[in-house]
Amino acid sequence: VARRLSLRKHPECYSMAGGKAIEHLAQTGDWQQYTFRLPMQQYRNCDFSFSGLQNLANKAIIQKEKEEGIQEGEILSCVKDIAAAVQHAVAFHIIQRTYRAMLFCIKNSILSSKNATLVVSGGVASNQYIRKGLQTLADANDFAFLCPPPRLCTDNGVMIAWNGVERLRAGLGVLHSTDGIRYEPK
Repeated sequence: VARRLSLRKHPECYSMAGGKAIEHLAQTGDWQQYTFRLPMQQYRNCDFSFSGLQNLANKAIIQKEKEEGIQEGEILSCVKDIAAAVQHAVAFHIIQRTYRAMLFCIKNSILSSKNATLVVSGGVASNQYIRKGLQTLADANDFAFLCPPPRLCTDNGVMIAWNGVERLRAGLGVLHSTDGIRYEPK
């Protein structure tokens, strides 16, 4: 969505990654100006998908470009509202699916309701709006909430690699032999 909105051309966002630019603009946008149908509402599971939301956002952007008489790549007057609406829909979808997962784990005795913990990490955990929503969800359901500081909430690929390095160091079955393996965590 950030790419489609050409946020690299926005004077406030030229040096920001897409997610950060959406979050920045959403702070002063009105998410209620655009209502995006939440993804996967027909499925009663814990899966996530954002392709339907992306499609809806693209359609709204195209419509606004026509209304404003601008070409793709130019900045819409309502860019902050679209950013806020997309961020809100993403957050709501994540919170809804996480809540289902929490209930599933408690119902199936996967987690004890007495000391259950919600851990949030990866790139999406650096978004303060989403983080606050998940914190509220955890609090409302008596879950502890653990989330690294935003500076450590990096891309999931990096998180997975880091987990592999830690498992390798601890000898937890990553490889049968670690001879000749070098790694440099940064």
